[in-house]
Amino acid sequence: MKEFVALPSRTRTLMAELRSRLGDEGPLPPAPPIPVIAPPPVRVFPSPRSRSRFAEQAAAHTTAMIGIGHVGTRYATDVVLQFQAELAVAHEAVHTVLPEDWAASKGLLSLKSRVADHHQFLLRPDLGRRLDEASLGKLRSSAKRGVDVQPILADGLSAVATMGSGMTLLEAFSAECSKRGWSVGTPMCARFARVWLEDEIGQEVGAKVAVILLGERPGLGTGDGLSAYLVYDPRIGKTDGDRNMMSNIHLRGTPPVEAASRLAVLTGAMLEQRTSGVPLDLSPLVAQLGDAGGTGYRAPQKRVRLVETS
Repeated sequence: MKEFVALPSRTRTLMAELRSRLGDEGPLPPAPPIPVIAPPPVRVFPSPRSRSRFAEQAAAHTTAMIGIGHVGTRYATDVVLQFQAELAVAHEAVHTVLPEDWAASKGLLSLKSRVADHHQFLLRPDLGRRLDEASLGKLRSSAKRGVDVQPILADGLSAVATMGSGMTLLEAFSAECSKRGWSVGTPMCARFARVWLEDEIGQEVGAKVAVILLGERPGLGTGDGLSAYLVYDPRIGKTDGDRNMMSNIHLRGTPPVEAASRLAVLTGAMLEQRTSGVPLDLSPLVAQLGDAGGTGYRAPQKRVRLVETS
């Protein structure tokens, strides 16, 4: 083992000078040797990863992060990184703005709510529920009237979702409606839109059913989800109790093409029963709607980890 020699420190030098002045020039005792410090253990925290029996069983029925463990009083590093990554995805989705020319580039009638900018859109939901004057004039002069179904694509709280699979959902849903013999309104897209904007649009074009397909509020790790809200006899003043909706429309949830078929089934029920929302009876449609038509257990979507640690 290599030996270390302790050099005189400044303190020991000063002490030696003081002892000399006091008439005691005897040597100071030697400095103690530097102790050998054992290397730290390979792993201190956390203890070997394990889940309780409850957590193992519960995790199979939800995408929530169950049984994530802890390090002392804190989360483990990989859990913290996962939270941060998923939160970043949600933030990015909320703060992404649908380009002004995006709708026109897709061949859609471009509309806008009364919101002036994205900051105001987040703070004033009420302004996102009505069209501005220019869009109202455009709708009255360019859109088909007296249709059975009026689909509306919109940005909502995730323009990322709208630009990602919005056109796929809009085209697939429109095709499903046409296949059933219903008249479909002019394809359109609204910027800075909230759900209730469908009421004014549907009222203006005289649609029997209005369906708004918009980016839903992002959750942890899911910034690309679309939601669909359907309302029969749309008009200003309708409430959430008058609507039906389908959420989690994305590749890890309900794929857009499959969602389009289910939305058409819902639309057919509204046209047949002449109502929507709470009074709509979906019990005869369980076979066609799958999980969406029943009240039993539905398999959860698979959680996709955004951060992997070695």
